[in-house]
Amino acid sequence: MPIFSTTVRLSLSWSRQGRVYREGGDNRDNMKNIVILISGSGSNMAAIVQRGRQEDWAERLGAKVAAVISNKAEAKGLVFACEEGIPTAVLDHKAYPSREAFDAALVQEIDRHAPALVVLAGFMRILTPGFVAHYAGRLINIHPSLLPAFPGLHTHKRAIEAGCKFAGATVHEVTAELDHGTILAQAVVPVLPDDTPEVLAERVLTQEHRIYPQAVIEFLKK
Repeated sequence: MPIFSTTVRLSLSWSRQGRVYREGGDNRDNMKNIVILISGSGSNMAAIVQRGRQEDWAERLGAKVAAVISNKAEAKGLVFACEEGIPTAVLDHKAYPSREAFDAALVQEIDRHAPALVVLAGFMRILTPGFVAHYAGRLINIHPSLLPAFPGLHTHKRAIEAGCKFAGATVHEVTAELDHGTILAQAVVPVLPDDTPEVLAERVLTQEHRIYPQAVIEFLKK
């Protein structure tokens, strides 16, 4: 049965093998298309979209956020994207028999938008080497630590336990090795004596919202 989803205008959606489609398409206006992948609230995605609107990236940089894609239908960031009139799609990774099969379907969906840049913004999936190779040089991520320190999960807890005086966030190119790749931008925040991982995470997140849109700008200027 067709599913109807409201964006700026009502658009037909349908599902097939874990996919939910909403209105979207190719790159017919020769813009530098940005595709953003999320799994949750998408606050970094929202920061990028808002910066792009405020600074008129379409006019200044010839760029736009062409789509937001999630592996979770309940991701709150999808609501924001729809309200902004951005095409969205959901591919449920649980509907695919393997990581490789999911990534192949994800590539197919992303490539519908002819992306100049693919942005991971809280996309909680370990990507296969084939996926990373397909977008080599145009795939970036933000990680909540000062890489190369603390790759992986639980970064704020680990930073506090290690007695770090400073923490932060890193924007980097994505390679097949987890949380490696060329560093594009970093921001530093203090670790205070009474910090909990949650408090530190909020402090770092405010800086993520600042440096990630700027890193996207610098990439698009290349």
